[in-house]
Amino acid sequence: MRKPFSLLASAAILAATAGCLVSMPKTNPLPKWDNSLLVSTEGLARRLNDPRTVIIHVGRDRASYDAGHIPGARFLPLSSIVTEQGGVPNELPPVEQLESTFEALGVSDNSRVVLYGDLAGLAAARAFFTLDYLGKTDAALLDGGLERWRSENNPVSTEAPSVRPGALTVRARRDIVVNADWVRERLGNDSTIVLIDARPPAEFTGDTPGEGITRPGHIPGAHNIFWRTALVSDQDLRLRSPEVLHAPFTLADAALGDTIVAYCRTGVQASHIYYQARYLRRPVVMYDGSFIDWSRRGEEYPVERGTGEGGQ
Repeated sequence: MRKPFSLLASAAILAATAGCLVSMPKTNPLPKWDNSLLVSTEGLARRLNDPRTVIIHVGRDRASYDAGHIPGARFLPLSSIVTEQGGVPNELPPVEQLESTFEALGVSDNSRVVLYGDLAGLAAARAFFTLDYLGKTDAALLDGGLERWRSENNPVSTEAPSVRPGALTVRARRDIVVNADWVRERLGNDSTIVLIDARPPAEFTGDTPGEGITRPGHIPGAHNIFWRTALVSDQDLRLRSPEVLHAPFTLADAALGDTIVAYCRTGVQASHIYYQARYLRRPVVMYDGSFIDWSRRGEEYPVERGTGEGGQ
C-alpha cells in the first residue's frame, strides 16, 4: 500500500480544486463518470408519472416522510437494511430479507429506482450500496435530496401510495464486501488497493474516539476523505462536480484502476464513499464491519493515530 495521506483540509482543497484543474495536464484526462447513477430534481419531476420509476425515501423513522415526501415515494426504514452482527451495528441483513424488503416497495428488475432520504443523503447512499450488493446496480441518488426538491417548490405529498409488490432477481455480489482479515492480509503488501476512511478528521486521527471505538485512530495506511466534503455545502446537498470529486482520490494516490476500500465507523458513512467511487467509475469494495470491528480486535490488527504522516 502507498504512503498514507490525511485530507484534514479536504474542504479547503475541494474549494480550490476548480483553480487547480485549469493547470492539469491535458494528456491525463479524467475518466467518464456514470451519469445514470445521479438524477436531478428536474429529471425526476419529468418521471413522476412513469410506472417504472420507483422513488424511495430512506429514513431513520417515518417523521420526515409523513411530514411531506416526493409524490409517489415509498418509505424505507433504514433499520430494515442494516442489522447487528456479533456486536457490530449496521451490517447487511440476510439476502432473503433484503430481497423481500425491496420487493415490498415495488422494486423489480426493470425498475428505475431513485433514492433520497435522511442524514444529508447518507441513508440513501446506504440503500444504494445495499441494492448494488443485491445485483441491482442501476439505482440512482436524487441530487440534493428532498431539501433541493422542496427549495424549488416542487410538489410534496403526505399520502403513502398503494404499492404492488415487485419481482427482483437477486444476484448477490458478495465480492464487494470484505472483512478485517481480507484487509489485514493486504496491509503493506498490495499497492493496488487504497483504504479510504470516510469519518470526520478528528475521528480519523483519534482525537475523538467515536462511539463504540475501543482503540481510537485508523487502519494503518488509510487515507481520510470525510464523506461530507462531496456535497456543495451544508445547505446545498447536491454532489460536487465529477472533476472536484476525483481530486481527493487523486491526492490519496489512488490510480484510476486501483480498488477503493471504503470504511468508516460502522459502514454507513462509507456507503457514501462507495457511491462516489461507483459514480466515478472506480473499482470499490466495502469493509462493512469498519473501524468499530477493527478496533475491537487484537494487536495483530494494528491501529495508527494522528494524520497518517507521522503527526499525532
